[in-house]
Amino acid sequence: MLQNYLFPIKYAFAAFPFAALLFTMPFLVVQYRRHGYVNKVRAFVLYLFLLYLMNAIFLVMLPLPASRHNLPLSGGAMQLIPFHFIQDIVKETAIVPGEPSTYWRVLKERAFLQVVFNVVLTVPFGMLIRYYFRSGPVMSLILSFLLSLFIEVTQLTGIYGFYDHPYRIFDVDDLMTNTLGGMIGFLLAVWLSRYLPRIEHLDQGVDLSTKRVTYTRRGLALFFDYLLWGALMTVIYRLGIKEAYFVSTGVYFMLIPYLTGGKTPGKWLVRIQLIGLPADEGKQREPRGELAAAVHRYLSTKGERQSAGLLPLIVRYGLLYWGVFGLNRLLAFPPAGMPSLFRVLLALMVLVVNGVFFIHVAKRFFRKEPLLFYEKISRTGHAIMLKEPDGEKRAQVGSH
Repeated sequence: MLQNYLFPIKYAFAAFPFAALLFTMPFLVVQYRRHGYVNKVRAFVLYLFLLYLMNAIFLVMLPLPASRHNLPLSGGAMQLIPFHFIQDIVKETAIVPGEPSTYWRVLKERAFLQVVFNVVLTVPFGMLIRYYFRSGPVMSLILSFLLSLFIEVTQLTGIYGFYDHPYRIFDVDDLMTNTLGGMIGFLLAVWLSRYLPRIEHLDQGVDLSTKRVTYTRRGLALFFDYLLWGALMTVIYRLGIKEAYFVSTGVYFMLIPYLTGGKTPGKWLVRIQLIGLPADEGKQREPRGELAAAVHRYLSTKGERQSAGLLPLIVRYGLLYWGVFGLNRLLAFPPAGMPSLFRVLLALMVLVVNGVFFIHVAKRFFRKEPLLFYEKISRTGHAIMLKEPDGEKRAQVGSH
């Protein structure tokens, strides 16, 4: 019987990396939006919760029927008599009344072990929803019951019609024992929480203004921005506007952040914004060359950080999208009549620029250096958007 449990657990662990990969993007977005950063304890608990749910689902669903056109269950698909498991235990037991030495045999009985399994199955669920989500006893009871009901209904409907017939019995005793397991987990969590970090206190003492905006966070924002920017470029192209690439990048990455205080939709989603950097930010040396130095001095703000202006945004994204990426676009869509020699030279130039750019980004990424070359020149960078206290919000609203 132990092998019957190890088989689905093995598959659950094998599938976990793929589920975790799908879970990571919404997890990061929620953490960035709600808390402003990712806490390691919070991340560990949530991924542990995901692993538990996968094991629980696999345990009650596997093995699946060999064919979608399975046969009906011979004894019926529903068992609606409460405490019927007692009758099953009595029927299968090898206990001899009056002989206490035989009583331990019940621990080996299939019917008894099935009840124990159904209780144990939801103990981690009750512990996690109490510890992480701070659910009370009534809510824990309801959620444990709903989880069990979801499992039973899924089995009764043949995974919602995927199979012709149910392949496991809808058992009211399972609802009772699963719910009991959830409540046992709730009580255990109340006791264990004394020795674990309190979830509601994880963010105490965290100063978001000092936290570095990671490249992972920036990449996530860029992913969503590219989806929307691609749609915008398509619309501009359909309208017959020439050079839709340059127009769309100018509107999306320069004009929109200027009008919104340094935010694009993607940056807003992960709660970061572009800011102008003080002249001494990061103790960066002034760029070489008179023109570069003049631009650097003009774009550098004096003192505290502030929203990036339009000119710094044009310099920032002009270097990236009209410079580095613009060369790639020119190679992919060369003007009509461009001589072959120019194309070869352009290809060599793009190869060199892309190689240097890749090495530059890789070095900054692994060294965890925040500023890329176009950010240093434009004197712009990323910062976490800070939530204002309620009192300040009310004061600002009242002053308008």
